[in-house]
Amino acid sequence: MNTIKDTIQFAMNARKKAYTPYSHFKVGACLVAKNGQIFTGCNIENAGYSSTNCAERTAFFKAVSEGVQEFDSITIIGGSEKKGIQDFCPPCGVCLQVMMEFCDPEKFQIILAKSNEEYQIYTLKDLLPHGFGRANLS
Repeated sequence: MNTIKDTIQFAMNARKKAYTPYSHFKVGACLVAKNGQIFTGCNIENAGYSSTNCAERTAFFKAVSEGVQEFDSITIIGGSEKKGIQDFCPPCGVCLQVMMEFCDPEKFQIILAKSNEEYQIYTLKDLLPHGFGRANLS
């Protein structure tokens, strides 16, 4: 079983792989599946800005492409290349919507970290209280 500190370390390591030649803001994410598998992601920028992909979605898309669709938590850490990690880095609205597709908003945990000792835990519903999901279409 992975601890929060383990997932923070995975996210920190993923952050090092971020491709950010434009914003110079590196983000790493560690997604924990219900079966215990770990999927990491980093942000990947593109000169055509709309083609950029966030760390959180990178982790989700890696997991789903491997057949995993049930998740417990995601840990996110991000900050500027020059200044480092100074604040918590919440997911953008697009990433929250992807989480809404695959996660129970009441139970899925979003862990925002600055370091191994400094982190905050939210549910998806905390950050997206009126999310649009599968239930809206049934």
